[in-house]
Amino acid sequence: MRRALCLLLPLGAAGVQAAVPAAGQPAPDFTLPDQSGKLRRLADWRGKWLVLYFYPKNDTPGCTEEACTFRDDWEQLSALGAEVVGISVDDSASHAAFAQKYKLPFPLLADTQGDVAQRYGAISDWKLFKFAKRYTFLIDPQGQIAKVYLSVNTSRHSAEIVADLKQLKSSRP
Repeated sequence: MRRALCLLLPLGAAGVQAAVPAAGQPAPDFTLPDQSGKLRRLADWRGKWLVLYFYPKNDTPGCTEEACTFRDDWEQLSALGAEVVGISVDDSASHAAFAQKYKLPFPLLADTQGDVAQRYGAISDWKLFKFAKRYTFLIDPQGQIAKVYLSVNTSRHSAEIVADLKQLKSSRP
């Protein structure tokens, strides 16, 4: 056991983990390509509520379930004035295949270097590979973070967002 631990230690997380931005703070800006290669900026969603969700990997069980629940609740979210955007370290081609396979109606952004996930405190950076943590940020129309989700149940997360969005919208002028 000790020997295995010693062998794994060099593979441990590298670098300094950025702090997760809190509710009330401005959402960190970004520019990333979507599944079609089009560059998308945070400002593209200014004036709308934005569900910005980070996820580890396309076509894995938890990530597929989470994406499909957002797809299934897409009409409810749209009716509430919200857009959904997923971000992982997968490339645009992988996102295109994933979005097509599951008929996802929202953009998936390719953060292949993990820089945006790092700004949101949502990166697991191992020396040999990086992946995004399963974090979600609900961003208001002015670009401020309204709510942060660090513990996500993939089967119920979208419904939780819908409920929180209804509450937030009713409590704001």
